[in-house]
Amino acid sequence: MRHLALVYRDPGEYADVVSGFLQAGLAAGARGFAMVPAARHADLRAAMNSGSEDLVFADMTGLGANPARIIPVIESFVGDGRGPVRVVAEPIWPGRTSAENREATKHEALINLAFAGRDVQILCPYDAACLAGSVLADARRTHPLLMSSEGLAASRDYAGAGKLPTTCSAELPPRPAYARAMAFNGDLRRVRSFTEREIRAAELPASRAAEVVLAVSEVAANTLKHAGGQGTIWCWQAPGEVICEVRDDGHIADPLAGRRLPDPEQVGGHGLWLVNRCVDLAEVRSSGDGTVTRMHVRLPGFRTPGAEPVRLAGTHAV
Repeated sequence: MRHLALVYRDPGEYADVVSGFLQAGLAAGARGFAMVPAARHADLRAAMNSGSEDLVFADMTGLGANPARIIPVIESFVGDGRGPVRVVAEPIWPGRTSAENREATKHEALINLAFAGRDVQILCPYDAACLAGSVLADARRTHPLLMSSEGLAASRDYAGAGKLPTTCSAELPPRPAYARAMAFNGDLRRVRSFTEREIRAAELPASRAAEVVLAVSEVAANTLKHAGGQGTIWCWQAPGEVICEVRDDGHIADPLAGRRLPDPEQVGGHGLWLVNRCVDLAEVRSSGDGTVTRMHVRLPGFRTPGAEPVRLAGTHAV
């Protein structure tokens, strides 16, 4: 497994390095998967000049809008390990919210755990002209290797497999004073009723509101099962989104919880997986002092700048 960061300065460097990385893989018999914003596809296709059936394109701004969904998509592409795989995954682009950047950085750190020992190379481009210096610094902390048009080098700032930068492991920003709260102890009906009532003002479509209630109920069910049953839920609206948060005294030991493809033979244990399918973003912070799960849901008509609907191109679908 090799995890590389490309900090590029112009579109030409991006196209040259990314296409070279993918072409070298194809020449060596690897399958290729380019998970990059749709706006990059045309230039990258032109640079590749390849119609290989072993190369798939996907729009990361849709597929990876929730960064917790990226590792399972790559797992799905890697499949049963039939031969080497090269992936280009661009998880942070201009316009991402601060919360999305935190979770995308966390994703980058956890990739080093998720694919350890697999025959996979993952290249992650970062736009030096548009992204904040703190984002670029975290890229050097979460990638053991740095790639450029000049070649490959080890990152002197790499923190180690699964080591999270403080930007994505520190306590979450405080809740607003107007957030409404309810303590619960063993009664999921009260949790669902409270959530339904509090998000009503957001005027979410009925199906979307049901998904939010389901996500909160799943987190609260984990509280009942693993954290003594007592917890507190908060709900509030922020610009462009509604947010629900659950806190309890439990501890989630697995850093990849909710970020792996679920085992179909396993009964239970899929709560966070389901949560990440129901909400647009879930921030989880867990320690010996307890666990907080903050769930973000975009309001109707709101789209993160730069985001596009999911599009898949190429001869294979994922």
